[in-house]
Amino acid sequence: MSALPEGVRVPVAVVDYGAGNLVSIEQALDAAGAVTHRAERADQIGDPALLVVPGVGASAPAMQRLRAGGFEPAILDWVAAGRPFLGICLGLQLLFETSDEDEARTLGILRGHTVRLDGAPTLPHIGWNQVERRRHHRAFAGIAPDADFYFVHSYAGAPDDEDVVVAETEHGARFTSAVASGNLLGVQFHPERSGADGLRLIANVVRVAGEVG
Repeated sequence: MSALPEGVRVPVAVVDYGAGNLVSIEQALDAAGAVTHRAERADQIGDPALLVVPGVGASAPAMQRLRAGGFEPAILDWVAAGRPFLGICLGLQLLFETSDEDEARTLGILRGHTVRLDGAPTLPHIGWNQVERRRHHRAFAGIAPDADFYFVHSYAGAPDDEDVVVAETEHGARFTSAVASGNLLGVQFHPERSGADGLRLIANVVRVAGEVG
């Protein structure tokens, strides 16, 4: 994958809807060559190269906060335009139609639903686990096909369309741990807490966004 010209910083907007500490993801993005700003309302997104929706917690209150900030139509329009998007943990789950966690209606960008981890030996699923790739994706360039990443969750997205699945992980039954469609990428793990491979993934995403933009 080609590198950006020296000194180029990629503008990134991080959606701040009160769903988790954003400091670690902002630090990882900045280390990867981004210049980040937080958007607390949709009109603060601006015109970045990459839109990031992180998050921890439950789907229903998250969607309430997104709607209150005007983010739902903004995110839908962003993805429909084919612009680079990264959803992390809850930010991945919200891409689907509904969540079994609290019967929330979510963004509906991807067909499928968020479901409780099946047969999990422990919940929440916390710690390092293998992310086993099912197909190539440029965000994973330079990363081993079964590298470990850090998870904190009890639910995961279950896509209706198998073509969007990039990677799977086993915790009891297997679940989808990364999805992609066009310039949209969602990961169930926390790359910002996943050491060198997590930082490499973020750097890949930032670099691709800079090239697309």
